[in-house]
Amino acid sequence: MGALTVADQAIRLFAGIGITLLVASVIGYVLKMGVAQGRPHVVIDNLNARIKSWWVIVSVVGVAFMLGRDGMTLLFVFVSFMALREFTAPIQSRRDGGLLAVSFLVVLPAQYLLVRLGWFSWYSTFVPACAFILMPIVAAATNNTRRFAECATTVQWGLMICVFCISHVPAILTLDIAGYDGRNLLLIVFLMVVVQSSDVLQYVWGKLCGRRKVAPTISSAKTWEGLIGGVASATALGAALFWITPFTPLEAALMALTVNTMGVLGGFVMSAIKRSRDIKDWGSLIQGHGGMLDRLDSMVFAAPVFFHLTRAGWG
Repeated sequence: MGALTVADQAIRLFAGIGITLLVASVIGYVLKMGVAQGRPHVVIDNLNARIKSWWVIVSVVGVAFMLGRDGMTLLFVFVSFMALREFTAPIQSRRDGGLLAVSFLVVLPAQYLLVRLGWFSWYSTFVPACAFILMPIVAAATNNTRRFAECATTVQWGLMICVFCISHVPAILTLDIAGYDGRNLLLIVFLMVVVQSSDVLQYVWGKLCGRRKVAPTISSAKTWEGLIGGVASATALGAALFWITPFTPLEAALMALTVNTMGVLGGFVMSAIKRSRDIKDWGSLIQGHGGMLDRLDSMVFAAPVFFHLTRAGWG
């Protein structure tokens, strides 16, 4: 395994993902034709919609991977933009747009520019320190005090979740890991595959044997059986993917368990925010998944934790 080039490892990894999606597509077709007999079926139709969306997601990530560091950074600039747009939707009808303009046109691109330049001391503090102070100042400068606290805190939370946390994914490319030169893109793929597969496997395990609800008020679909089965399965997958990381199999398993746990907690927090707004999904951008934040809710806490653990232990 050690003799494989980055290209060889990437081809094997994406080929494995492609085969998995192909098998899932065949299963979805069989279920649609056999069980549903071609008629509408809520669960099967939702499953097939998710599979189709995953084909698109994997294709987009694959193209970004081939374009290298700039491609991956630009992909997450777009991801953050769409996520922030969804998160700040409740205040977008306000007559003053200064707060949102500064967020989208100044803070977001500045954060990713700092990440692209690899200025760790800046991109690790810019949003939580500088932008956190800047946003209420900009809000106050508009002289509009109606729902002032709600607007300021919505934007602050939005920037933390949608820009700061998510920007830690391309920030992985700035890590200097001994003996792992030029392979950091594979670490991003590892993180995304492990965390996203946990989501998928929790859904599958929940449908197969889910009985006991974890937190029905926050997420009515989450069950203990689905959560434990999904996290355990994705942790095993992470251990199996150790060969594309600088980790040993045990380290890869522990890292996978950690980010999956953070993914679950992040998902619950994002669901709680949705429930407080009386909405089911953040948007309708991705068929079968809802909005960008519905697909990334488990990544927002997992990405910074993964980044800092890798930096502390291997950087």
